Amino acid sequence: MSIFSRLFKVTQAEAHDLIDKIENPIKMFEQAIRDLKKDLSETMKALAQVKAQGIGMGRDKKKYTEQAEDWERKTVLLLQKVEEGSISREEGERLAKEALLKKDDALKKANTASVNAEKQTELIGKLTVQVEKLQRTISNQENELITLKARARTAQSMKKINKQLSGIDSSSTINMLERMKQKIDEDESLAEAYGEMEGLTNNLDSEIDRALSSNDTTGDLLLAEFKSKLKK
Repeated sequence: MSIFSRLFKVTQAEAHDLIDKIENPIKMFEQAIRDLKKDLSETMKALAQVKAQGIGMGRDKKKYTEQAEDWERKTVLLLQKVEEGSISREEGERLAKEALLKKDDALKKANTASVNAEKQTELIGKLTVQVEKLQRTISNQENELITLKARARTAQSMKKINKQLSGIDSSSTINMLERMKQKIDEDESLAEAYGEMEGLTNNLDSEIDRALSSNDTTGDLLLAEFKSKLKK
């Protein structure tokens, strides 16, 4: 029994539920096509057997028809011999009756074979229609499978992308980026502040040096010492 036959053995609701639970629809579709091909192979075997039987029935019809004609010919010959005096009338007519009975039996068998051959021809026609229908169905489903595989690949890709995107918190990511920019701004400001402080330190050192230079008493000491000498 094919998968389609198995599916439709259950109620429609159960069939839909079964389809929903299929994990890999492509593999199931491929299996269904294999089942159809198996059905086709079995139908073609049946068709071949029916055709063979039909051929046999046709041969039987021909054989029994020829036998009937042969018994008729023999009946004529027997009656001729009776007329010729080759055999007695009683014996000749007895044998002629037997020949006619055999002719009648052969005609009945030929007629039966003819009727059976006609029925077989009708059955061959019906099976041929089924085979052609199955062949078209398989061809259509194989073409559909190509389309389904392409759709399945696209669906898997979209599913993967959407799954990845769904796992990303866009708001937290944006907040993180903003914090990173703020941190960079703070680092730049801090670096600039350090630069300004370094300038202030240099200016302070210069002022201190100048102050110390302005308070240098070396010249005054030399002058006082020189005046002291003059007084002596």
